[in-house]
Amino acid sequence: MNYRYWDADCFLGWLNAEPEKVPFCGPVLQAARSGDVVIVTSAITIAEVLWLRGQPKLPPSRSREIEAFFRHRWIVLRELDRFVAEDARVLVWEKNVHPKDAMHLTTALRQDVQLDQFDRALIKLSGKLGDPPLLIGNPNLPPKLPFEEDEDESDEG
Repeated sequence: MNYRYWDADCFLGWLNAEPEKVPFCGPVLQAARSGDVVIVTSAITIAEVLWLRGQPKLPPSRSREIEAFFRHRWIVLRELDRFVAEDARVLVWEKNVHPKDAMHLTTALRQDVQLDQFDRALIKLSGKLGDPPLLIGNPNLPPKLPFEEDEDESDEG
């Protein structure tokens, strides 16, 4: 099973149909819906996704859509506890990472998954945190082509 950690920016990019993010997020969501990927995120994402700095706030009229989206079986929430928060605090001090980003980084590190992200400053930390090193980058599953699904069937004959 392929696990990916998404921060609020990935979810918001999809929910707002941001043209520069949808091509990256779509294939990961398609794989999640088909059971090939599980998306992991911190419980803080549920609130953070409503209003990221520099972006418009999602209106209450979308509450049902957003609540339903986070209830998909292929989205797994991880709690923010004292230990995650304390590890995040270290990242704030030692790596000069913003607190919310540090909480996402720490949660991803504890899950030993790739962190899908659009923030270039955080992507620069790819391979520099954790053991094994945390990979950080844009969501990067290629779209599944229709003929790939048919290949398995043709091999049986």
